[in-house]
Amino acid sequence: MSAPLEFEVTLPDGNKFTQPAGLFINNEFVKSVAGKTLESINPATGEVNGVVYAAEAEDVDIAVKHARAAFKEWKKVTGVERGILLNKIADTFEEKRDLIGAIEAWDSGKTKEANAVYDIDECISCFRYFAGWADKIQGKVIQNDPKKLAYTIHEPFGVCGQIIPWNYPLAMAAWKLAPALAAGNVVVLKTSELTPLSLLYVAQIFKDVGFPPGVVNIISGFGATAGKALASHLDVDKIAFTGSTVTGQAIQQAAASNMKAVTLECGGKSPLIIREDADLEQAVKWAAFGIMSNQGQICTSTSRIYVHEKVYDQFLTEYAQHVKEEYKQGTMFDSSAVVGPQVSKVQHDKILNYIDIGKKEGARVVLGGEKNTEGDLSKGFFIKPTIFADVKPGMRIVNEEIFGPVVAVGKFTTDDEAITLANSTQYGLGAAIFTKDITVAHYLATEIQAGMVWINSSNDSDVHIPFGGVKMSGVGRELGEYGLSMYTQAKAIHVNLGNKL
Repeated sequence: MSAPLEFEVTLPDGNKFTQPAGLFINNEFVKSVAGKTLESINPATGEVNGVVYAAEAEDVDIAVKHARAAFKEWKKVTGVERGILLNKIADTFEEKRDLIGAIEAWDSGKTKEANAVYDIDECISCFRYFAGWADKIQGKVIQNDPKKLAYTIHEPFGVCGQIIPWNYPLAMAAWKLAPALAAGNVVVLKTSELTPLSLLYVAQIFKDVGFPPGVVNIISGFGATAGKALASHLDVDKIAFTGSTVTGQAIQQAAASNMKAVTLECGGKSPLIIREDADLEQAVKWAAFGIMSNQGQICTSTSRIYVHEKVYDQFLTEYAQHVKEEYKQGTMFDSSAVVGPQVSKVQHDKILNYIDIGKKEGARVVLGGEKNTEGDLSKGFFIKPTIFADVKPGMRIVNEEIFGPVVAVGKFTTDDEAITLANSTQYGLGAAIFTKDITVAHYLATEIQAGMVWINSSNDSDVHIPFGGVKMSGVGRELGEYGLSMYTQAKAIHVNLGNKL
């Protein structure tokens, strides 16, 4: 029995809307060819939010064919016109900020008021930023010989496959859609099977503001089927992925089918270093924000904290108190809650397993360290914000990405030791340094192996500034002019002005 292509929803905050459930291909919502579906589960209750269609290889092929056909005309659209359309997307997000934020919270487990609505602001900023770039994509004139002229033009790749994670469904989609479309590409985007709803709702907006059929296609589906088909498709010119390192490796291998361009933003185990001279009050606040926001489900979360031995005990005391007071746990529509449930039972169980490992390894639990069983929270995937102290370099909770509200705190004596500890990881996404000595701060920033370093802050990304990692944390950059460059390729054109053979 097939599922409907839409269903009516009333959320706890009073928002009412029609939720699309089909695959958005060629500006229409359609059923999957085989009729396969998947369930969206409410992280706060474990109940089913709704059923949507799940794409498989044949659905991906249909979406890619429509995108390829649309590219023939879309690539001729001027940058000015593309920018206008992207700004219309931002306008609609502004108009529907509360509703879209509510859907994002309902779908992913984010607390609406403390988290989800700010993701919508991020989307608005991102679409506006790249709208401004759409008519400024230019090449260079290269004139070295009076008898020869050469110039470059920056062309879109064509069909871009994009695979979005479940921790920031809309924000990560905006990070990829906006630069790809600004540069003149067309897109087939796959949502996570855990959080398909908000992006399917947003898909209709692209049609409503005037994007031609086939330019933006949004499908739900599982990574092993739809994701693999998209990454290996011979008519996809570029693939962009955000997610785990293991999956990123599989994406890169699949992309070798036709040597398509690849951008990967993968896992992290980002260090946060607190020197003896740091402003401890600020370090405490940023250290909490850097791991406890979004339920710790952040690739750049500063999940390893290294504190100078002279301020170690004071930091731990103030840190635990701050997290306890400021990071209240509750459901997505509890206006006083900051930390919501984990996205799924699988993620919930994985985090609890790591907490158990940390205890067995001998780390000291300063706060949390267990599932939240208070009242109605016992029904959902809630884990109390957890602080481990006195950790050692060889512990699994120090070296492996937990992706939850769990932080490991250790101590150091010298700056060189702090650098060694920070770099003792396969990852290299982000890092944070707290110190009042700006000279030392810049030195540490150059020595730490990471794609991004924050000085006296943590996880304060900005659409104007490139985002990405080194080592096993990925390839390429998103955001800023660097992110735009990932969606064009330079073509050199040689003009003979008189050279004769």
